[in-house]
Amino acid sequence: MFDGQLFLSNVQIAAKQVGILYILVLIGFITDKTKLYTEKTAKACTDLLFYIVTPSVIVNSFFEQEFTKESARNLLIAVGCGFLIHIVGIIISTPFFLKGDKDKNAIYRFGAVYGNVGYMVLPLTNAILGSEGVFYCSGVVMAFNVMAFTHGILIMDTESKKFDFKKLIINPGMLGVMVGLPFYLLNINLPEIITAPVSFVDGMQTPLAMIIFGTYLANTDLLSVFKNKKIFLTASIKLILLPVVMYLFYRLFGLTGTLLIAMMISSSAPSASNTVLFSAKYNKDTGLASQLVSVASFMSIITMPLIIALVETISV
Repeated sequence: MFDGQLFLSNVQIAAKQVGILYILVLIGFITDKTKLYTEKTAKACTDLLFYIVTPSVIVNSFFEQEFTKESARNLLIAVGCGFLIHIVGIIISTPFFLKGDKDKNAIYRFGAVYGNVGYMVLPLTNAILGSEGVFYCSGVVMAFNVMAFTHGILIMDTESKKFDFKKLIINPGMLGVMVGLPFYLLNINLPEIITAPVSFVDGMQTPLAMIIFGTYLANTDLLSVFKNKKIFLTASIKLILLPVVMYLFYRLFGLTGTLLIAMMISSSAPSASNTVLFSAKYNKDTGLASQLVSVASFMSIITMPLIIALVETISV
């Protein structure tokens, strides 16, 4: 039977997490309107997020994990699932955005594939599943960063005239993995004088990204959202179609219990705030990207708890 109490509990957890994020967004919105921290200044901080903060997040995730055979196996499964989420997302979303403005379609395609796995998934998973679930989801975050800084760049960099193979290797996501992975595999414990600064920079990601997002939102015509059907199409693909398809794959592969639920939470996350940051980086319409992320985030208040509750009920 459907567990109504569990459903309501998950609604409260997801709504609380979204609320926390949007308070940070509101700070960015207000500071832009009061000219204390404007969109122009925020764009100048985008490279800081790309090239310093993001690699630190990845490196720190390796620093915090102790190597064991079991943890390595679980991490490998989670990373594999993370890549599968994005590959399936690319396959099912691409046909919807082949016609029309290529720059706008780049934003829709990015938003349909890449979810808010860092800012939404990890805190929500911790509240529902605890540290074990967070460990599994960290594997998805690793896959996200590799895919976003390879395939994601290829989507967004529409001005590039030719394929640049170096972008697949030399990017913040891959560099973070290459730096952090050896420390995890060799089980090297570094002194606090090294790990503490990395951890501090890691902690900048969520507040800085959300505040920057708020400045872009302050310069967006929010009323025009309701005239753009592709925004709601993109959000529906990301929040409903992708999780349903991924659930079928997970059951086919025999995933159960905590791992299954953690992967479903990862699969059902709303469009990543990186959609806005990548739009800014590659001269796309940050207003459109902000609208998409906003709509997907608000819709996720209902869709994520519903999916989590359904999966927990079915998998019992």
